[in-house]
Amino acid sequence: MPLYEITTDNIKAIPSTSFVEAGVKERNDLQRLLRDRIEILVPDGMVIAEEFGDWEDAKRRIDLLVLDKNANLVVVELKRTEDGGHMELQAIRYAAMISTMTFEQAVRAYSQFLEPQGKEDDAKEAILNFLSWEDVDEEHFAKEVRIALVSAEFSKEITTAVLWLNQQGLDIRCIRLKPYSLEGRLLVDVQQIIPIPEAAEYQVQLRKKEERSRLSKKMNWDEAKFFPELKNKAGDKAAEIAKELLEWSRPLVDYVWFGEGESIGSFTPTVKVEREKYHLFAVKTHGKIVFRFSELKHRRNFQDERNRLILLEKLNQIPGVNFPLENLQGHHKIPLRLLEPPESLDQFKDTILWMISLVKGEGKGQNILE
Repeated sequence: MPLYEITTDNIKAIPSTSFVEAGVKERNDLQRLLRDRIEILVPDGMVIAEEFGDWEDAKRRIDLLVLDKNANLVVVELKRTEDGGHMELQAIRYAAMISTMTFEQAVRAYSQFLEPQGKEDDAKEAILNFLSWEDVDEEHFAKEVRIALVSAEFSKEITTAVLWLNQQGLDIRCIRLKPYSLEGRLLVDVQQIIPIPEAAEYQVQLRKKEERSRLSKKMNWDEAKFFPELKNKAGDKAAEIAKELLEWSRPLVDYVWFGEGESIGSFTPTVKVEREKYHLFAVKTHGKIVFRFSELKHRRNFQDERNRLILLEKLNQIPGVNFPLENLQGHHKIPLRLLEPPESLDQFKDTILWMISLVKGEGKGQNILE
């Protein structure tokens, strides 16, 4: 439907045009301008990357990667064509590839995004401030990936596919940018056509209701639930080792936090130093101990790469453990069964004592290989 201009004695149509006719390029013009006014497309959104392609064996790049206030990622795919091409297929691929992004990876992407703009913002602090988080909450980061398709027009094939995909639980929005020419000026009519705004609000409320229903089913783990599940999945011996680690660590830490995973339970001995929380390790009901190096690297005493390296070296002294020393981020897992020999369990405990001493400032920690 065209736009109309009302004058004192007439209503006349404003002629439509195309971005190609207007000489508007897709990346250098349209993408650049929308990047700096992302609220036009994603209200309460924050662009954390442009032309993002930080994955292996893939040459494709996300036009704009956005973070919303709910800590969800939004893949923005732009086209200046009149039918949208095959943008929905591209965006779905991108959403799948980006779905495993961690908070740390988002920080790195945002830091790389800021660098060529000459901005010196602290990427981590900027994201935390945007989300109104005091600390990193990896469990609630990027739980969903939304898609925003932006084009001058959409073919019937795209709109049909998007409507069907949204019925399957995806969150895909089609935003039409229709250009008009008025006395040498280029005007753009921005309309969200799928879902229409009224339906969009209804769908948001429906998803919230489903989320509340899902959360109500979330398991609140405690000892009574944790250990039978661990025994069932990993055996009696694993449960015995986990029980000993729990009882041994309790008097050494500030508290032990039991997780709220729907299918996997955990307990995490935690030391609190001022406002920082150090999750020393997590024991999971699938029978493994997890060290979150991606989280530790943001804690004061482990920002120094050497201390993370020492931790890896200490863990590698346990027979059967062989973590690559160059991997100082991500999650490292140790099967509980490897701690069955008493000397292996003692080595593990010594490592945890070293961590506690380091974070409490009682010792600087020395490399055991020196």
